[in-house]
Amino acid sequence: MIAFLFFIFISFLHSNDIKPQNIEAGRRGDLYKVWVYFDKKDSTRIVDLDDASIKRRIKHNLFEPTKYDYLLNQNYIDEIKELDVEVNIQSRWLNAVSVIADIEKINLIKKLPFVKKIKPVYQHTKKKSIQDIGNRNGQSRNIEYGSSYDQIEQINCRIPHIAGYFGQGVRVLYLDTGYELGHTAYDSLNLIAQYDFVNNDENTANETDQEILENQDNHGTLCLSVMAGYAPGNLIGPAFKSEYLLAKTEIMAEEIQQEEDNYVAALEWGESLGADIACASLGYLDWYSYEDLDGNSAVTTIAIDIASNLGVLCINSAGNEGDDPWYYIITPADADSVISVGAVNRDGIIANFSSRGPTYDGRIKPEVCALGVSTYCVRSNTEDIYRTASGTSFSAPLAAGAAAVVLSANPEWTNMQVREAMMMTASLSNSPDNMYGYGILNTWAAINYQFTTAIKDEEITPNALKVFDAYPNPFNPTTSIRIQSESILPNIILSIFNVNGQLIQTLEKGATNAHSMDIKWDGSRNSSGVYFIKIAWPGGSRTQKITLLN
Repeated sequence: MIAFLFFIFISFLHSNDIKPQNIEAGRRGDLYKVWVYFDKKDSTRIVDLDDASIKRRIKHNLFEPTKYDYLLNQNYIDEIKELDVEVNIQSRWLNAVSVIADIEKINLIKKLPFVKKIKPVYQHTKKKSIQDIGNRNGQSRNIEYGSSYDQIEQINCRIPHIAGYFGQGVRVLYLDTGYELGHTAYDSLNLIAQYDFVNNDENTANETDQEILENQDNHGTLCLSVMAGYAPGNLIGPAFKSEYLLAKTEIMAEEIQQEEDNYVAALEWGESLGADIACASLGYLDWYSYEDLDGNSAVTTIAIDIASNLGVLCINSAGNEGDDPWYYIITPADADSVISVGAVNRDGIIANFSSRGPTYDGRIKPEVCALGVSTYCVRSNTEDIYRTASGTSFSAPLAAGAAAVVLSANPEWTNMQVREAMMMTASLSNSPDNMYGYGILNTWAAINYQFTTAIKDEEITPNALKVFDAYPNPFNPTTSIRIQSESILPNIILSIFNVNGQLIQTLEKGATNAHSMDIKWDGSRNSSGVYFIKIAWPGGSRTQKITLLN
C-alpha cells in the first residue's frame, strides 16, 4: 500500500512537468523560448516616470501608481538566472519575463513557488516585404506641401495647419524597423530619445552588415517621414512639430514573435517617458488564428489596452491582407482601444490590400482610413530624394499625425476623447462598415467635435463625485462607466435613452459601502446607433453619448 501511494505521489509530480509538445511552438533548436508569468510584483519599487508621463496621467485622473508601475520582483529574476537561464524581455505590465532554456530547466522554473504559468513564445519565420509603387523626385505642386499635398488635404489637415496646429506639445512614440535620419526632411525633427530593442542600444539606424544588407531601417524611415517630415516644397507631415520617441522593434529579414516582445517593451518604455500617442505600422498574423482576434488574446493587443488605460492613444495599421486568403485585420489592430487604420487611394476608394473587419467578436474594423496608395515619403539613405509607397503602413502615420494635431488643438482632451472625435467626424461616421470603418479622417472636424448632448440642461456633478467616460465607446456589446467618490457612494441610478429621449432601460444600483463602482450596460438586445447614458444621484446627474455597434 505504501509503495502504491509512493508511486501515485511520484506520478503526480511528473504530471506537473511541462511536456515538450506543449511548448513546441517556442522551440529554438534544442532550446525553448517561453514567457514565465509571476504571481506577485515588488510592492516596494515602482518605475521612474518622466514628468511628461506624470502630467499625462494626471489629465486621465491617474493620481496614484497603478499595478502596471510596480517593478518585477528582482529576487524572482535572480532565482531564474541562478539556474543558468537567459532572461530576455522583462515586462512589468505583464508581470512576466521571456527566457530561453532547455526543457529540463523550464520544468525547474515551473516548480519555483512564485511562477504562475508558462506559455511558449512562438517561432514562425517568413520574409517580409513592403508594398511599393515606385520612386520619384516629385516636383512641387504646392509651394508648401509639394507632392504631399493630396495626403494632407484628403484628411482635411491643411486648415488646422493654417490655424497654427502642427502637433506641438504632443509626444509621440513611433515603433518600427529603425530610422535613418540623414534626410533633409528630418533636419528639424524634435527627437527626445531613441532605443533599439533588437540590439539593446540607443542607435536605431542600421548597425550590422546584415542590417545594411536587409535595408533594415528602410520601412521605419519611410513611415516616420509621412507623419513627421518637414521639407517645404516637397514633403510636409501632419505633425512635424511634435516630440518623438523612436523605438526599433522589428527584424526586417523575418517575422518572428520576438518582435511582439519588443513591441510590448517599447510601449512600456514610451509610456514611462510621457508618450501621448503611440504609432506602429506593424502587425502579427502567422502564429494566430482568426479566433485570436478577439481583443484579448495577442500579447501586443493586451499591451495596447494597458497603454490606453494609462492615457496613451495607440494607433496601428490595419494590415495588408485584404486581397489575400486571410482577408481580415491582424493583431494588434484588433484591440478595443486602438485606432486601426485602413488604406484608400487618392479618390477615397479602399485599397484592395487593406485588411477588413470584423474582429472575431464582431466589432467593426478598421476604425478610420487615410491615404495608403502612392503615399509620398522620403527615400531612405538619401539626403533629398523622395518616393511613393503603398500599404496601411503609410496610412497609419497620417492618422497618428492627425491625432497629434487634434490633441495639439485640444490639450485638455483624453486619449479616448481624441479617438472618439476622430471616429465620429470621419466620412462614414453615420454608417460605418468593415471595409472603411468610420471612413476617411477629417482632422479639422475632429478638432471641433462636440462630445455630449445632454438630455437636460444645467446638470451638476459634485466635486466629491467623479464620473468617468464610458469605455469602450463605441462598443459591442457592453460598455462600462466608473464612478468614484471621496466618501461612500450615494444611491446611483443609471438609465439608457435612445436619440429620441425614450427610456430604454434603467439599472438601479442603490447605496453601497464602496468608494467606487463600475456599472456595465449590455446592449446586445438593442440595435446599432447612438444612445445616452444618464447617471443620477441625489442632487445631480450626468449624461454621456455612446455608440452601439451590433
